[in-house]
Amino acid sequence: MTIEPRAYVYILASGRNGTLYTGSTTNLEGRIAEHKQGLLPGFTRRYGVTNLVWYEAFESLHDARDHEYAMKRWRRAWKLALIEKSNPDWIDLAESWNLG
Repeated sequence: MTIEPRAYVYILASGRNGTLYTGSTTNLEGRIAEHKQGLLPGFTRRYGVTNLVWYEAFESLHDARDHEYAMKRWRRAWKLALIEKSNPDWIDLAESWNLG
């Protein structure tokens, strides 16, 4: 039996090897749309960090937040390796989503 994901941890980038932002949410499409439309004041809007380059699903927001906080303590090189492993071309994974 597969459990439906209830939360996500994601990494946004300003471009290949650019500025990175790690976050978590229960609504990945909605949250990415907010970042892309500049609706959220702060880091991502200020630095143009809008390309979804990696994400992982979790069973609970608690699990996702624990992983997010752990990743925020990771070295940059570890995050780059994670992105390169699953998305070597650094494509925007939300590019084909209808984010209106």
